[in-house]
Amino acid sequence: MPLNQFKVIGLPGLPEVTAGDDLPDLIAQTIRQEDVRAENGDILVIAQKIVSKAEGRVVRLEDVAPSAQALDWAETHGKDPRVIEVVLREARRLVRMERGLLIAETQQGYICANAGVDTSNVPQGTVTLLPEDPDYSAAEIRKSLATELGVELAVIISDTFGRPWRNGLANVALGVSGMSPFVDYRNERDRFGNELKATQMAVADELASAAELAMGKTAAIPAALIQGFSYPEGEGYGREIVRPPENDLFR
Repeated sequence: MPLNQFKVIGLPGLPEVTAGDDLPDLIAQTIRQEDVRAENGDILVIAQKIVSKAEGRVVRLEDVAPSAQALDWAETHGKDPRVIEVVLREARRLVRMERGLLIAETQQGYICANAGVDTSNVPQGTVTLLPEDPDYSAAEIRKSLATELGVELAVIISDTFGRPWRNGLANVALGVSGMSPFVDYRNERDRFGNELKATQMAVADELASAAELAMGKTAAIPAALIQGFSYPEGEGYGREIVRPPENDLFR
């Protein structure tokens, strides 16, 4: 396959994932059932939601007692106070609470809507939380799949985030294992001889977004295999993509 071409294969057929399920085994079974031949160097992108479900990161709202802050916010903006309470518990820092929107820094360091608490693609009356350590989750899945499939894959755990200054959502990488999350062009020269100073592409985010095109939000395809993409080698981590506070001009 030419260097400027790669293939994204959605993996339908995964059963509904519940707490304690062997997710790598389910994924390996699905790859075999779909008659997809996984090869060394492929990239597996997995939706955060099924990782959270397998790890038991699901909260029943009937078990949540809202605080006074959650009750007040929910009443003002027409929200479920139990969901708001879960968001407050998951937040390390509240960034903005206005116009019915709640932007928070999560315990993992991401800044996103509702601290990553999600009511979609789960039974009514429940919400999912982000994995406690997406990089660890990605590494464990990668290690298990190497045994299950006999090939070395890179693994990306993806989620859907909003973007400052741009409408619409895009998938990004939360957890990464088996590849560097960046392609670094700094100190190289473009076709006109100009030295590149700041061009460090977040390739893990780009691959997460590419995979989403084959996964969709309502198609029940929570994983995709990317083949033919020559990614940067190295044991990278998704947490490297999070901009440190000292470099954040908007904090």
